[in-house]
Amino acid sequence: MSFNSFGSPRKVLSTIAGPVSFLIIILLPFPDELLGAAQSVLAVTSWIAIWWITEAVPIPITSLLPIILFPLTGALDISKTAASYGHKMIFLYMGGFIIALAIEKWNLHKRIALQTIYMVGKNTDKIIFGFMLATYLLSMWISNTATTMLMLPIAMAVAKQFGSGGKTTQDLVEDKKLSSAFGLPLMLGIAYAASIGGITTLIGTPTNAMLSAVVKDLFDQEIDFAKWMSISLPISALLLVISWVYLVKIIYPIKSSENFKGFEEIKNELKSLGPLTTDEIKVIIVFAITAISWISRSFLLKKFIPAIDDTIIALFGVVLLFLIPSSKEGERLMNWETARKLPWGILILFGGGLALATGFQSSGLAAWIGGTLKNLDNVSFIIILFAVSAMVNFLTEVTSNVATASILLPILALTAIALGIHPYALMIAATLSASCAFMLPVATPPNAVVFSTGYIEIKQMVKAGFFLNIISIIVIVLALWFLLPLIWGIDPKVLPEFAK
Repeated sequence: MSFNSFGSPRKVLSTIAGPVSFLIIILLPFPDELLGAAQSVLAVTSWIAIWWITEAVPIPITSLLPIILFPLTGALDISKTAASYGHKMIFLYMGGFIIALAIEKWNLHKRIALQTIYMVGKNTDKIIFGFMLATYLLSMWISNTATTMLMLPIAMAVAKQFGSGGKTTQDLVEDKKLSSAFGLPLMLGIAYAASIGGITTLIGTPTNAMLSAVVKDLFDQEIDFAKWMSISLPISALLLVISWVYLVKIIYPIKSSENFKGFEEIKNELKSLGPLTTDEIKVIIVFAITAISWISRSFLLKKFIPAIDDTIIALFGVVLLFLIPSSKEGERLMNWETARKLPWGILILFGGGLALATGFQSSGLAAWIGGTLKNLDNVSFIIILFAVSAMVNFLTEVTSNVATASILLPILALTAIALGIHPYALMIAATLSASCAFMLPVATPPNAVVFSTGYIEIKQMVKAGFFLNIISIIVIVLALWFLLPLIWGIDPKVLPEFAK
């Protein structure tokens, strides 16, 4: 077997670096308060962080390391470690994804997208906003990648119509320029809207559910569906509008074409779907029941069913889909063949992140980190908030946002406690910023998908994304500064009783 069989030299080095860092930390002399379980957790975390960041092996496989290493090093017994992989937030995300798969199965997502674009769009700027709004609405409930993949063929068909109709060679050259001029902001807008829409609900992107799970495990506090949306919806809506204005008015403005036939293309696509089918209506009803239950649980359903939970609601919706018959003989609205498309890797990654959080807390490593951070208490709160948001934003340009959140959220919670500030402020800033990496194709799957169309050059994505990253950091920090006291009634500069 040749050396090359193991991959590139970089991959070989990063593969070796993980266990080497683990051994170094295990063998080095540490302060008494870090010996034992805390030292083991730190060593395991360093190994996992290196493999997560470099993707030396697939991220889900790396996420299984706590089950092996925590018990062997004495950091945490196997029962407590394995319990993290069955956390209720994992089942919430799983339930939400199965409901999304049912929406895709019956092509309902395409109808929603086309109808939204048709209602909003008339001229070029409005059509781009229509695409962004449709993507934003869908990515609240369907994975950002799946939403982008759905929107892409529709967007490309529309982009090709921009300026079409030329007869001479020069006309055709101009048509291609016009198509590219329209396709560039359109594709970027879809990628941006997918990421922004994902931050709106707990199931929109895994980092949101990870935040809720870590808060529950560390502080026994609940951030439910309605509570999260109360803070995330105004922020995401503002970011959507800002990103649209930024794209079509500032960074890549479009010259209108009198011969633009893109709107007709959308009308034809919508017409080809025909009227709503009975099965689509059934899926809409199940989805509506689930979504309304999620949103109203904390202030309505709990009065009648005290034990009700967002995860229970999600799984109830899933069971309904598997029970309700479809118009096809012998078939139901959902089947296991479709459900097998679940992102099992993300669910395992969830478990690995939660296992690390449990290890931090139970080993005493959390308390030690908190103590070392007390020397930051003279730094202004707003500066710390900006620093956290910027660090996470640009870090996730080159790393997995879920893996980054898994490592940082417990640490940020402890940092907040050490500084005497509310942990929600830093944790939410990091969670939102992890979904706002707009600069590189590798930053998010939506970025990679739209980059593959050929409408965008790397320098164009970097140019647009860099400034939008900066804008998103400012929006997130200022929004949290004003909205946390206004909506959640908490002072972000004050440590709450539950964290003391």
